[in-house]
Amino acid sequence: MSALHPRGVFSAALTPITEAFAPDHALFVAHCRRLLAEGCDGIALLGTTGEANSFSSDERRALLEAVVAAGIAPARLLPGTGVAAVTETVALTRHALSLSVTTVVMLPPFYYKAPTEDGLFAAYAEVVERIADPRLRIVLYHIPQMSAVPIPFPVIARLRTAYPGVFTGIKDSAGDLSHMEALVEAFPGLAVLAGADPLMLPLLRKGGAGCITATSNLVAVDLAFVFRHFADAGRAAEVEAAQARIVAMRNRASRFAQMASLKALLMQRTGEAGWQRLRPPLLPLSSAEQSALLES
Repeated sequence: MSALHPRGVFSAALTPITEAFAPDHALFVAHCRRLLAEGCDGIALLGTTGEANSFSSDERRALLEAVVAAGIAPARLLPGTGVAAVTETVALTRHALSLSVTTVVMLPPFYYKAPTEDGLFAAYAEVVERIADPRLRIVLYHIPQMSAVPIPFPVIARLRTAYPGVFTGIKDSAGDLSHMEALVEAFPGLAVLAGADPLMLPLLRKGGAGCITATSNLVAVDLAFVFRHFADAGRAAEVEAAQARIVAMRNRASRFAQMASLKALLMQRTGEAGWQRLRPPLLPLSSAEQSALLES
C-alpha cells in the first residue's frame, strides 16, 4: 500500500462563539495551539463539530485567515469547504488554496437528496475542473446521518481514476467499522479516517490512516498516544488504558447533545466562557443537563 495522506489524529475542532454569536478568533487560535501541543497532527476546522453550516462564507474565510495569520502551519489545517452550491464550494476551496492550505474536507452537495451516482460524480468533478490547481487535495466527507447523501464506492473509484492524486482520503463518520474496513480494502492508498473516536484503534489495526473526531477536543493526548503506539506490543496495556479513557469520554459527551456537551466540558476545563455558546439553531445544555454532565 502506498503512503497515506493525510495520516494521524486530526481534531474536528469546536468553534468558540462570542456574545454577538460570531466565531471567536482569538479563543479558537488558542484552542488550535493547545490541540497541537497535546499531540494532534492537525486541525480539521469548520466541520460538523465546528458548526460550519451555521456560518456564512465570509465568516468561514475570516476564521481560516485568522488561524493562518496566527502562525499555525497551513499544512496542518483541513478546513471544511463543501456546501450545497458547487460555485460556493469552489470559492471556499480557492480561498483555502490562496492561504497555502492545500487539503480540504469536502461534503457532497447535500440539499437535494438521493442524487444519482453520475450527479454526485459531476458535482465533485466540477469543483476540481473549475479550480484546476495541481496542489488541491480533497478528503471526502461521508456522514449520511447528517447530510443524507452517502458517498458510494463507485463514485469514489471514478473520482480517483479521473483525478489521480486529488482525492487522497475520506472521513467516514457513519459509525460503521465494517464500512471503513471495506474502504481500506477497496482503495489502497486512500487515507480512511475514522469519524468516531472509539473506532480509530480497530481501524488502525486494519490499515486505516487515523481519525478526524469530535472528542479529540478533550482527549487529544490519549488519541495521539493510541495512534503512535497501537502496534507496539510492549505498550499494549497503555494503549488499552488510553482507549478506555477515549471511549469513556465519548460516552460521557454523547449522553446529551454532543456539541453542547463537548463545549460544556471544555468550558469546565478551561474556564473560558466562549465555549458555553452555540449558534442557533443549536443551543447550550439546560442547567439540569449541564449539572448532570459536569458532575458525572
